[in-house]
Amino acid sequence: MLRTIGLMSGTSLDGVDAACVTTDGITVKAFGPAITVPYTAELKAELRSLIDRAPGLAADDPALLATTERMTRVHAEAVKALGVTADLIGFHGQTILHAPAQRRTWQIGDAGLLAQLTGTDVAYDFRSRDVAAGGQGAPLVPFFHQALAADLEKPVAVLNLGGVANLTWIGEDGTLRACDTGPGNALIDDWARRHLGTDCDQDGALALRGKPDVALLVRWLSDDFFAARAPKSIDRQHFARFLEDLRHHTPADGAATLVELTARAVAATKLPARPLKWYVVGGGRQNPALMQALQAALGVPVVKGEEAAWNGDAVEAQAFGFLAARVRYGLPLSGPETTGAPYRMSGGALVAPL
Repeated sequence: MLRTIGLMSGTSLDGVDAACVTTDGITVKAFGPAITVPYTAELKAELRSLIDRAPGLAADDPALLATTERMTRVHAEAVKALGVTADLIGFHGQTILHAPAQRRTWQIGDAGLLAQLTGTDVAYDFRSRDVAAGGQGAPLVPFFHQALAADLEKPVAVLNLGGVANLTWIGEDGTLRACDTGPGNALIDDWARRHLGTDCDQDGALALRGKPDVALLVRWLSDDFFAARAPKSIDRQHFARFLEDLRHHTPADGAATLVELTARAVAATKLPARPLKWYVVGGGRQNPALMQALQAALGVPVVKGEEAAWNGDAVEAQAFGFLAARVRYGLPLSGPETTGAPYRMSGGALVAPL
């Protein structure tokens, strides 16, 4: 067993989630502390600019290099703030571009610098081998979800509501299916930032006052991504154009429409069998409007991960601690049932402090 620290900076650009887990990469023996270190407004703006510029961004761009270093140092601060000693760190980095159809995915972060700053071995580059082989490179959390759900009645689904939403379906015999479902919080957050000047629609208050535009939802859901079967993944920016379709809507109706889009996209995902229950993790589980919409769309119990004694804010960070152990032991990170890779594939890389 290894004591690992997992680090995750997601598409919502909130900051760095850090969590400790004791694992062999197959089972989880224990969980340790978990924290979030928020990004400054300046660093958020820099990362958002890189995402906007990523398709044409050069690897030696000065702004890219400077922001990568600043972001990596925040990750090191998060490791130190946990106050635990670890055998290994799982460092996902920040995705600024994800285009698996072009066999391209780009997570920024300086693993060597992180190893130096923390004095700890670092596992990183979790996605590129899968994408190079024709996989989607996402989601990578299903094997961890499978470990978390070992004692739950099945079939069951785990839904992660980050900036992009992804799900893991687990059958009675342990069969997995996984994919991104579409927007999670990203569009809702962008809308709130535009109309409220806040990072999110706190408690879903804005959406709960609005009415979804059903005709617009039908048009949005005709996008080819939603019709595609799992496994599939998508870049955060793919749906950014939807916000322009809401320019004549009230702030409340726009928020309600975006919430309904997230829920209907989850419900439209084709699965081998209907889950008995959905366990929701990630920031979106704290949005009552979104949870209500999911319950209505899915028609079976939809509950927060805390009902299964999980830390819903820490699951993704814990997953990359779990995956770090799988990198160390040469275990698969992905496979045909999770990313569409041609076979179960190991991946990642390791770097030690100098």
